[in-house]
Amino acid sequence: MQKTWSVRRTVIVAVLMAMNVALSSFSIPVPGGHLYFNDVVIVAAALLLSPSEAFVVGGVGAFLGDFLFYPAPMFVSLFSHGLEAVIISSFARKAAGDHKKVAAGIFLGAAVMVTGYTLGRAFVYATPAISLVKFPFECLQAGVGAVLGYSLVYRCGIERQFQHRLH
Repeated sequence: MQKTWSVRRTVIVAVLMAMNVALSSFSIPVPGGHLYFNDVVIVAAALLLSPSEAFVVGGVGAFLGDFLFYPAPMFVSLFSHGLEAVIISSFARKAAGDHKKVAAGIFLGAAVMVTGYTLGRAFVYATPAISLVKFPFECLQAGVGAVLGYSLVYRCGIERQFQHRLH
């Protein structure tokens, strides 16, 4: 039985990581920047998975997406999205159904991701000006990812399906 559990979880992590890579390969242009939807997958995965599994989906998935499509910020993505996923997953594990605590974890994870990208861009591109220009779009991406990820898991029944399939 443990083997089936392990294989199922591994497949779920792999599929979610592939979704993260796929969603980081394209964006929706918005005035002054781009909006990526891979944060939706990162937040949803973090709410469903353990912190280590969430890091693989969020951090490694974003790293691979950048590696394949735009390598300059790939290490920034690894740490920013990875830490975001670990924080959200840790809060979700400890919250035990308290949606206010889960929301606080999502907010903190999103804030860490935005901060990581803001500082990372200043380092990668050697200018803080680029970071400040992109800051509002990082906030928008984090907000959209947070709301849609939370909604998919708790409002659209993914959490129930996930628990049902693994137990």
